[in-house]
Amino acid sequence: MKAHGQTPHVQYRVQALLIEEYLGGEPLHGLGKRHDLSRNLIRIWITKFEAGEYDDEAHAADLLQEHEAKVAALERLVGRQALEIEFLKGALKNARPPRSVRTPTGRARRANRHRQIRCHDKSRLLRRPARWRSGS
Repeated sequence: MKAHGQTPHVQYRVQALLIEEYLGGEPLHGLGKRHDLSRNLIRIWITKFEAGEYDDEAHAADLLQEHEAKVAALERLVGRQALEIEFLKGALKNARPPRSVRTPTGRARRANRHRQIRCHDKSRLLRRPARWRSGS
């Protein structure tokens, strides 16, 4: 059971267990060896406990502050993501369709253009440009 690098509330529980074991008669050497901690660190925890630094109310206040800070950070993150989503929605509305969407290209586009011309002005297809009409 390692206390180093753990979150404070988990470390607090580890410290409380070790202090209880020490007060129950377990020697420092055995505690340090079993939990892979230095005896000096355990001594520091014991002196803090005896000084009253491991008060449950103080610990609860510290946890409350930590949780409030985490909630505030998560709220900021949610707000940032909501703005990003709105921006991306706006960009999506104004964006061109992706190339994978089938649109008429090449021959199909020309055929559609002629179809439209035929529907509106059939005589236009039959007329030749003026430069072709001049006699040669």
